[in-house]
Amino acid sequence: MMTDPTTAWPGLRSEFRDQLPELGVDWQPAEVPEPALVTLNVGLADELGLDPDALRAAHGVAVLAGNATPPGSQPIAMAYAGHQFGQYNPRLGDGRAVLLGELSDDTGRLVDVHQKGSGRTPFARGGDGKASIGPMLREFVMAEAMHAIGVPTTRALAVVTTGETVMRQRAEPGAVLTRTAASHIRVGTFEYAARLEDPTVGRRLLDHVIDRHHAEVRGDAQPVLAFLRAVVDAQAQLVSRWMLVGFIHGVMNTDNMAISGETIDYGPCAFMDHYDPATVFSSIDHGGRYAYGNQPVIAQWDLARLAETLLVIDDLDVDDATEVIHGFEDRYRHHWERGMAAKLGLTATQAGDEALFDELVQTLHGARLDLTTTFRQLASTLRGADDTAPALVEWVERWHRRLDDDGADRAATAATMDATNPVYVPRNHLVENALAAAEAGDLAPFHELLAAVTDPFTERTERQRYAEPAPGEFTDRYQTFCGT
Repeated sequence: MMTDPTTAWPGLRSEFRDQLPELGVDWQPAEVPEPALVTLNVGLADELGLDPDALRAAHGVAVLAGNATPPGSQPIAMAYAGHQFGQYNPRLGDGRAVLLGELSDDTGRLVDVHQKGSGRTPFARGGDGKASIGPMLREFVMAEAMHAIGVPTTRALAVVTTGETVMRQRAEPGAVLTRTAASHIRVGTFEYAARLEDPTVGRRLLDHVIDRHHAEVRGDAQPVLAFLRAVVDAQAQLVSRWMLVGFIHGVMNTDNMAISGETIDYGPCAFMDHYDPATVFSSIDHGGRYAYGNQPVIAQWDLARLAETLLVIDDLDVDDATEVIHGFEDRYRHHWERGMAAKLGLTATQAGDEALFDELVQTLHGARLDLTTTFRQLASTLRGADDTAPALVEWVERWHRRLDDDGADRAATAATMDATNPVYVPRNHLVENALAAAEAGDLAPFHELLAAVTDPFTERTERQRYAEPAPGEFTDRYQTFCGT
């Protein structure tokens, strides 16, 4: 006899809901008429101890669509506030999503299981609570590409269609995304808790997050300050990784900054082709607040809002907190320089490297060079290739001398660089082509793109088009949308 797949979620529990009931509303996903599995992340299912065959079965798809609730789950719509484009909104929350609960992965780490597009909740703010297939598949491919590159991120487990039509810019097939995260606790969660009448909620939230993400600070003489310092460092490292691969989040509101240091909420996100700090693709970012080059500054601004909540929740000293927030710049630069050294095959940094890195970035910008392909081409110069962009010739000579001063073996350095710098990222024009085809019922382009970006360091002749930047006329007019 086959096991009912709704029972095939071993160890699923609802710790956040049980410990912090004030930060969510019990809520069941809306039932959908015709759930159908579109794509399943088998590798992630295995990591979570889930049976892929059970997830593909009718009852498994029912869980992924929200039509059935697995044992151990008490779904909630999570409550949080947030600064959106700098303006505070005291009540945001999951307007079209629910937290099913938590599972332990194969390393013992606790992860959230969360569904997006699962219907209106009390936080919907006039929205329909639905999602369409395009944005859900965008999040799937973006999150898995980021994971493959090595950037901390939420993960996509599955996308199912619902049999409904959702109206956005046009009529689109409805869909639900199931994703995982180290947690879905955000800066906005702290902003919400700090303003509640019950002062114990914020304290319990802080204790929960420290235990879950930064238990090491318990032994510090000032554990809350150490917690803030740990979150600042995690975000500095995360944003440095975005910048090193040309990722633009697009909507860095405080409700989209995860305390865990993972990339979360892939709405109007995109990858940059030719290097330009002013690059903005989001249709709602009219002033360029969340442009590529502004991301470190905005991350620091968001973290200052977190620090403000800790002044209320734990009476943190304002001068101590200010010093930690000001230290973001140094932490970001430290992580960025280490990342640049790795991308350029340097095993350690030395005096003069900072100027070398900055000059490379300036040249990339001035010559409008493609960020991703440039680093692969730099590795090829170490193998004797003579295809250096004219604007980089002098810089390449200095970089080669720097490697020679270290006694670096050029062939080995090139191999190391190829294992660090991706050939394939989700190129915007290919993402749009794949999503358009999926909306029309053809999933082949999506799966071909997914195969390329989840094996990003292995160059394959048959995948050459996935390595090429978008035509200039496409990039100049390209816009991304939130999907709500």
